[in-house]
Amino acid sequence: MKILVINSGSSSIKYQLFSMPEQDVICHGLIERIGLSDSAIHYASKTEKIEEVTTLNNHKEGLERVVNLLLDDKIGVIKSTEEIKAVGHRVVHGGSTFTNTVEVTKEVKDKIKELFSLAPLHNPANLEGINVAEAIFSAAKQIAVFDTAFHQTIPVIAHKYAIPNKFLVENNIRLYGFHGTSHKYVSELANEYLKKEKSKIITIHLGNGCSMTAIKNGISIDHSLGFGPVTGLIMGSRSGDIDHSLIFYLINELGYKIDDVYTMLQEESGMLGLTGYSDLRDIEKEASLGNVACKLALDMNAYRIKKYIGSYVAAMNGLDAIVFTAGIGENSSMIRNLVCTEMETFGIELDKNKNDIRAKELIDVSLDSSRVKILVIPTNEELEIAKQSFNLL
Repeated sequence: MKILVINSGSSSIKYQLFSMPEQDVICHGLIERIGLSDSAIHYASKTEKIEEVTTLNNHKEGLERVVNLLLDDKIGVIKSTEEIKAVGHRVVHGGSTFTNTVEVTKEVKDKIKELFSLAPLHNPANLEGINVAEAIFSAAKQIAVFDTAFHQTIPVIAHKYAIPNKFLVENNIRLYGFHGTSHKYVSELANEYLKKEKSKIITIHLGNGCSMTAIKNGISIDHSLGFGPVTGLIMGSRSGDIDHSLIFYLINELGYKIDDVYTMLQEESGMLGLTGYSDLRDIEKEASLGNVACKLALDMNAYRIKKYIGSYVAAMNGLDAIVFTAGIGENSSMIRNLVCTEMETFGIELDKNKNDIRAKELIDVSLDSSRVKILVIPTNEELEIAKQSFNLL
């Protein structure tokens, strides 16, 4: 069975075509920097590799380009869209409705749309991917896999907010957590590497969106993102943790409209607000050239991650490993170095020589003397989505 997986991020689309249940990758690729003038297209099959730079204004244009590559007479891997039996979609926010993988129906799409306000950079892109895939792969089953599902195990002591009880009981307002597909995938590989029946792991997913999870014995027990995907770490364009009284000050004292504050915290803050750049590669380059704002932003980014490591060590009463994953976590040796510097009190000691290795599979970049393993594990949300889609069908 051929299953196409579409993973639409806030500024990117990852895709892989699998033969299941063999888990054989027929082709894979990435479209990144969507919305910028230098959007990048990557496509690779077993015999061909294509890289292009173009302008893609939105996710619809990106997905259409993916389909054109799949069907291309010279480099494509399918002759007809009917070869695709299922399309698995990553959907960021499932609210309290979706705790498992589901087949997409009109009712499912309507609910995903209702949740736009909770994940405004993601759920619209996820739904767009579903709509485009339905039109192109009309014979295929559309499957939705929700980022929030893995975090349904977070106990009430961690997921309940200290606001009147009625908001949880009547409105399901609570910490939901995100990037669950990624955290689940890499934590399972980390557990296999540790060879421990019981483990305490912190997974650190760093991309344009960022999150951390405390995982005890394979179960998510706390997470840095909350009701929506804007809290916690400093992200590409999202603020992460702020004092919420700032929102009222901006509105009541500085005259901002609520919609403007909402847009600012979601789309104009984070690393973009601090530096003028949302892509960490640009920020690291500028920092190396002496850009003071970029240097400070990198230090702030790492400092926030360190604070969460400390809090999760306390929550689990110990730590066996930290895992860096996703685009930044896997590729930025600078961020890993900043995070792991002066963390010896937690037993975290980085081997700087190993840290410079580009990870294509799980690597251990900790010193032999480090009590805590420092692992870099390339995430594969697409494989996890393909497995869940196949199991559902």
